[in-house]
Amino acid sequence: QVQLVESGGGTVQPGGSLRLSCIASVSTITVYAMGWYRQGPGNKRVLLASITESGITHYADSVEGRFTISRDGAENTAYLQMNNLTPEDTAVYYCNAAPPVEKYWSQGTRVTVSS
Repeated sequence: QVQLVESGGGTVQPGGSLRLSCIASVSTITVYAMGWYRQGPGNKRVLLASITESGITHYADSVEGRFTISRDGAENTAYLQMNNLTPEDTAVYYCNAAPPVEKYWSQGTRVTVSS
């Protein structure tokens, strides 16, 4: 059973940065493309960024140039570096496979951007 645990969220001022981490419980997660998703207040959960097993990345227009996804296969970990954050980035952030596997959704980590 794969378990994903996100961390690194918090409250930051506009223009600030955060780095999110996602640790997988088993190494088999390395065979998946991984994604970071978010769900803001009143919104659906959306894919922000994805990275394939070989390191090819894709970004949503809303975060292109500000967010960077990466992964460390040896550590079964995916990261999301978020820079130049705005209040519109306030949401709960989740990691999952890309496309997502329903049973892998976990609690997420909350990011609040506020002055």
